[in-house]
Amino acid sequence: MADRSLGLPTDIIAEAVERALREDMPWGDVTTDALIPASAWCAAHFVAKQAGVLAGLDIARATMLRVDHRLDFISEMADGDGFASGEVIASVKGSVASILRAERVSLNFLQRLSGIATLTRKYVEAVAGTKARIVDTRKTTPGLRALEKYAVRAGGGDNHRFCLSDGVLIKDNHLAALRKLGKGLPEVIRLARAGAPHTIKIEVEVESVADAVVAAEAGADIILLDNMSLADMRAAVEKVAGRALLEASGGVSLETVAAIAQTGVDLISVGKLTHSAPAVDISLDVEL
Repeated sequence: MADRSLGLPTDIIAEAVERALREDMPWGDVTTDALIPASAWCAAHFVAKQAGVLAGLDIARATMLRVDHRLDFISEMADGDGFASGEVIASVKGSVASILRAERVSLNFLQRLSGIATLTRKYVEAVAGTKARIVDTRKTTPGLRALEKYAVRAGGGDNHRFCLSDGVLIKDNHLAALRKLGKGLPEVIRLARAGAPHTIKIEVEVESVADAVVAAEAGADIILLDNMSLADMRAAVEKVAGRALLEASGGVSLETVAAIAQTGVDLISVGKLTHSAPAVDISLDVEL
């Protein structure tokens, strides 16, 4: 079993678990409260119903223990591990009532985050042998960004900027607004450089090879090639010639990502990793 924390802070886990349990059980579990005796005990197993890549195990554990700290949660794997259909991911032992109260929230986290990790791993494997890195975007579920970006890391991908505060990304709408004020691309990049903290990188979105060259000459650290053809990406790689990192973005799919990576770009950002990843089918099977 691998041992990797992947950097998810415990306070982020605790906050997400508390919010999810409050949503699911605001004034108790009326079904379990009415039917299950407090003395009833069981073991239950988180079982994969399909192959995937694990993410969210610590969050599932935290959910169970937040409901009842006396539960015994036993991990059989670690986040980032691949699993096959039928494998036991983890087990939990203790009060039947407590396990039932925590079941759905635990599974929601585990299925959703494992889905993201699983899809990310497919993209990472598709570009193996190239220098391209697969990165996520800010197209995340509101309130769950830290967890979803964590799941991308569990799948072997990398994180783009976390929020609007930690990186300059000059997009088409910024440029359109500034063009109305008479400012061209080189001046916009200089303004960003002058106005941002010295520790922040400057990235700019372009739609043509010519603008990619202008952005490189103006000192951009990263140039986002938006919806460019493969031929234009290859041309941008040749003409920028290492003066900036090049990121391919826009409509990237598992069918196209390998060809994009082969153009020589450094980064490929994929919104689908977080906004469209299907949940992995995992069940909690109770053993009485």
